[in-house]
Amino acid sequence: MERVLISESPKFIGQVIKIAGWVNVRRDHGKIIFIDIRDRSGIIQSVVIPDEKETYETAKTLKGEYSIEVEGLVKERPASAKKEDLITGGVEMEVKKIKILGKTYAELPIDISKEEMDLNLDTLLNNRVISLRNDKIKAIFKVSAEIVRSYSEFLRKEGFLEIKTPKILSSATEGGANFFKIKYFEKDAFLAQSPQFYKQSAVSFFERVFEVGPVFRAEPHFTSRHVNEFTGLDAEMGFINNFEDVMRELERTMSYVMKSVSKNCVQEIKKYNIEPPKIKNVFPRIKLTEALDILKKEFGKEISGIDIDPEGERLISEWVKKKYKSDFVFLIHYPAGTRPFYTMPSADPQFTESFDLLFRGMEIASGGQRIHDYEQLVRNIQKFKLNPNDFEDYLENFKYGMPPHGGWGLGLERIAQQILGISSIKEAILFPRDVKRLTP
Repeated sequence: MERVLISESPKFIGQVIKIAGWVNVRRDHGKIIFIDIRDRSGIIQSVVIPDEKETYETAKTLKGEYSIEVEGLVKERPASAKKEDLITGGVEMEVKKIKILGKTYAELPIDISKEEMDLNLDTLLNNRVISLRNDKIKAIFKVSAEIVRSYSEFLRKEGFLEIKTPKILSSATEGGANFFKIKYFEKDAFLAQSPQFYKQSAVSFFERVFEVGPVFRAEPHFTSRHVNEFTGLDAEMGFINNFEDVMRELERTMSYVMKSVSKNCVQEIKKYNIEPPKIKNVFPRIKLTEALDILKKEFGKEISGIDIDPEGERLISEWVKKKYKSDFVFLIHYPAGTRPFYTMPSADPQFTESFDLLFRGMEIASGGQRIHDYEQLVRNIQKFKLNPNDFEDYLENFKYGMPPHGGWGLGLERIAQQILGISSIKEAILFPRDVKRLTP
């Protein structure tokens, strides 16, 4: 008999099937033993009665997280006993045989059978290999997987080619200080802060490219929105007219992703009791200077300089939600001093053709148009008090007909965090790395 997934069990009412999974919880009621069995597709309640003597004796030895194989008769549950929140809520299994596949050899440090484990973040992460077995926590990563799948699917439809760029570099990507230095045989090397230079280079031979890959930032942050390793969703496109072309492509990409998540992750979103993202065909665009004026006028918030802090992002998103009924907003035209040297200056050179995309109060993407003219790029590198000779390999591309281009970098975990309303980005990473955490 072939095994079937638990989620398929409602199709087999009146038939004997074989499933395999973990003991989510065992409950003894008098002489009857109830076992909730969990596999990758769902949970089913199974019933063991004393009449099945050998099976019954085996059932009495089961503990939480034993992995088992079970054969049993699928039966429809009485209407009063149905659980509408489970895929298998209308059926249960009358167990005929149990085979123990793997035992637990220690007491579980946390109870993962509860939907709400109510643990502090350190406890959750210190016991990650166990906490990841909890259905609600697993839901985060099903949403993340759908984000990556739909993101890649849409960009391929748009003519983007997926590439993979090096993560071990001979120099810091953008000349900054927030990089990790490693030993590379007899040389010093650095972990990539972004695929920026490589994806710009790829525009010169593939025209449209995207990448899903790790990003490393040596920033000593202690916030709920920063980590030192995350997954970047990057893209770059050539032959653009202006940075509006880039925003429009990102807008269409995110609309597709959010609709896919809302459609394919209904149960996962439901576990977090949060509304799916509201998608409008066009996201509002607000100049950064105008956003700062709104913050001062509507919220009495003063920000020094021409920049915006996390609280400002949250407040301006609240204002946009009320005015435009949008969960997304582009803040555009950031000052030249706050953007990398390759960012295209605006007509007013103190500003740039750049943007941040905010989603439910948090920046999830940065991007814009890049400088594509070799001589202009060299001058801008010097303007940033950097040495063009340190960027020799990067600059080589720009000597040979580099087209106007632009792109973006998205943070996968921030998107998942904001979709589900999770308090810390670390919860949206399988095994997070921050200033103090290098294990598990």
